[in-house]
Order: sequence, then C-alpha cells, then structure tokens
Amino acid sequence: MELYQLDYVLHEPCEEQGWFYMAEIPELPGCRAWAETPKETLAELCTVAEHFILSYQDRGKPLPARIARLRTGQGSISVAV
Repeated sequence: MELYQLDYVLHEPCEEQGWFYMAEIPELPGCRAWAETPKETLAELCTVAEHFILSYQDRGKPLPARIARLRTGQGSISVAV
C-alpha cells in the first residue's frame, strides 16, 4: 500500500450543490464528493480518490505530478484561525 498527499478544497453548502458540502481534489479532474457534514464529505472524497488512483494505475497512466507519495510520518493539515 502506498500513501499519497492529496490537496483538497472543501466548499460550503449552497443551493447549487443541493445544500451539501462539496470537496474536490483539483489535481484529479472530476474527483469530487458531496455529503451533509465536512467530515462525511472528506471521508467520501477519500473513497472517490482511491478509485481515481486505481483507475489511473489500471490504465497505465501516470498520476499528475503534483500528487506526491508520502513517506511514513509525513502529512499535511489545514488550520483556520
């Protein structure tokens, strides 16, 4: 198993999104998820991203360069103050 660092954008609920939160990974065009809470949305996005990565691998396509494999003990978090 490999770990990947995937930057995401979480959008607030709005009428256009059916009043759901929406999260997307810009480096994987079309990789999006919707849910009622931010936590549920990010959990769903992880599942969708996994399928995207497997699809790239199954088709023998390289992943976008900005998607980095992580070494154990590394990661990123966002903090709003």
